[in-house]
Amino acid sequence: MGFLSRLLNRPGAQADKSIGWLEKAWPQIDTLAEEYAELSDEDIAVKAADIFTSGSRQEQLRQYASLVREAADRALDERPYNSQIQGLIGLLDGSIVQMLTGEGKTLVGAMAAAGYALQGRTVHVVSVNDYLAVRDRNWMKPLFDLLGVESASISEADSDGTRRRSYRAEVVYGAVTEIGFDVLRDRFIVDDDEIRVPSRDVVIVDEADSVLIDEARVPLVLAGSTEVQDADEKIAALVTNLEPGLHYEVSDDKQAVSLTDAGVDHIEELLDADLFGEDAQTLAAINLALYAEALVKRDVDYLIVDGQVKLISGSRGRVADLQRWPDGLQAAVEAKEKLKTTESGEILDQMTVEEFIRGYETVCGMTGTALAVGDDLREFYDLEIVPVEPHEKVIREDEPDRLYTFQESKERAIVEEVDEQHANGRPILIGTRSVAESESLAERLRERGISCQVLNAKDDSREAEIIAEAGRSGAVTVSTQMAGRGTDIRLADEKAVEAGGLLVIGAGRYPSSRLDDQLRGRAGRQGDPGSSVFFTSLEDELMSRVPEAKRFVEEGDETGHIANRRAAQLVEHAQRMSEGHNTAVHRDTWRFNQLMKQQREIVLGKRDRIRKEHSGADELRERLPEQTEAWDERLGSEIVNDALRDVLLFQLDQRWVEHLAYLNDLREGIHLRTLAKERPHEAFNTESIQAFDTFWPDVLDAATAALEDAEITEAGIDLPSHGMKRPSSTWTYLTTESTFGSDIETVVKRARGR
Repeated sequence: MGFLSRLLNRPGAQADKSIGWLEKAWPQIDTLAEEYAELSDEDIAVKAADIFTSGSRQEQLRQYASLVREAADRALDERPYNSQIQGLIGLLDGSIVQMLTGEGKTLVGAMAAAGYALQGRTVHVVSVNDYLAVRDRNWMKPLFDLLGVESASISEADSDGTRRRSYRAEVVYGAVTEIGFDVLRDRFIVDDDEIRVPSRDVVIVDEADSVLIDEARVPLVLAGSTEVQDADEKIAALVTNLEPGLHYEVSDDKQAVSLTDAGVDHIEELLDADLFGEDAQTLAAINLALYAEALVKRDVDYLIVDGQVKLISGSRGRVADLQRWPDGLQAAVEAKEKLKTTESGEILDQMTVEEFIRGYETVCGMTGTALAVGDDLREFYDLEIVPVEPHEKVIREDEPDRLYTFQESKERAIVEEVDEQHANGRPILIGTRSVAESESLAERLRERGISCQVLNAKDDSREAEIIAEAGRSGAVTVSTQMAGRGTDIRLADEKAVEAGGLLVIGAGRYPSSRLDDQLRGRAGRQGDPGSSVFFTSLEDELMSRVPEAKRFVEEGDETGHIANRRAAQLVEHAQRMSEGHNTAVHRDTWRFNQLMKQQREIVLGKRDRIRKEHSGADELRERLPEQTEAWDERLGSEIVNDALRDVLLFQLDQRWVEHLAYLNDLREGIHLRTLAKERPHEAFNTESIQAFDTFWPDVLDAATAALEDAEITEAGIDLPSHGMKRPSSTWTYLTTESTFGSDIETVVKRARGR
């Protein structure tokens, strides 16, 4: 069975209806490419502009495939393989294309972006960070120029003026967060010339599974300045002195922590408080501090950099510069580390990454690991997957897992394996799950006399340098998940090839099989030799989800190795449980966000009508007939309507801020409704709708009150002098869904037990 056939028989794979016709079309594509090779550069651009204006869809795609193959060869000195043309067609069909590491996805994305642009579409190519967006656009610019397609990129450092010019291009490269933040910033414009992102038409998502699934429920937040509230350092100090086991208990899966009865009594005595009565808010603060103390680990979940808490992305292994926890947990961790509380601000607007992406008319993307989340992509985005056969056959050997009793025995076994393979001159990449683990293993290797390079979130500035050397004979690289995406490790010399190619060692399974596959995929690129093996232990965090794993401790031999097949199957079971949990959380988040999304769309629609059509002005005139008539006579209706518009926009924006805060508070406490036998989602929707019913009347009431004593001049209305002052500064950041759920849930759990 061929590679493509095997993929199509895996769960999540789709029939290759969008690329199957290519098998018979290759001779025509090759013949056309020979004809196009005779064209001048100017004629290439003319032909490109004409291809999508006539003929059947397949005829258009055949011609474009031939033309873009010649154009890429001419502009970039890269002639696309058949596999890359297959990927191109899959993207133009609006699918998620699965292409393995080293198959040239950057070129595929650029060819597809140009293809959409030549059909009159506006395209955003989104990457995971600014560096990749700018790099890829600059790399592909000669191809766009030859085809007559205007391209641009945006980055965090760009001014508003630069952004507006860039977004007018036909193809725009940018980080998913940066474009998402600009969409949020546009939320508060008054005039059309302030718009940054004029439309969301086509989006091509690089590392699609990471963006669409792993980060789907991450909220993008636009905040305005407000007073900073410091965390309670007294509570942080109190929690630090609690004894685990006596005062609090951590769940077996390390996902939850709760006070014991002894802990509650101890704290109530120290604080002279009634935690389940009038001091319930204190209990919420204690639960947050306890979670920060017991479950959020330095050098695993975050680093301290220049006196600030920096989160580590679990799926990328990198510092997530723009990301923070929800304010309560963020402040609790800062208090735990005795750091100054960072500014949180008032949330002006927010939307999840998923909501941002779903705002595009056409969504497509590329990744090396889409099939494992095929069902999720279909459920949440209505997207299908097109697996593309690699240009060169994959000859990498993936060995079975090696399971050990304890972390100590696992690390000893890894060092032994590295020592043996290193002696043969083989390049080795060790993938770890945290900064702390990468440093621990590196220290063990150095004690054995094995020199190694460490690549983790503490020093990602050397990433390109370290990866460039990782394929050299005898090189040993210890890395977090940073080395799992967006990097190609090339075998640097013949000795490395003769030694067996790159050996990838996983120091434990990740919560998702896709992360495992990404790490494996560092070896065996483009037909290179290579192999992979994962070392796991019963103490790994993933295995904590399977309590019965402890039964197999006695199965270990003198080295700690466990040969029992049933025990090995538990590793797969634990990973499936983790993936199922993540899907359930995604689905839960989606259900809560649907109503908020609908209400947000209603408000934005109303806001646009106020901006463009002066909607609502007549209602204000009916409420203030004498004043508006006097203003009209003195200033003219146009000036008055603009003033009424400005007041309405301010009050609508302010009311949305208040409504958003209400929804967030409601969601935080909604699990208390389980005590009253209510369904949380239904209760949330009912109360959200009730609150929203008064939204527009409240806006009109506030605008009317503001205008009763207002002064309007030929320059309009000075909002700040009438108490309508917008935040003096705004900023954007990512937050995270609380992995421990709501702190209120802990209150519910404890209240039920008393």
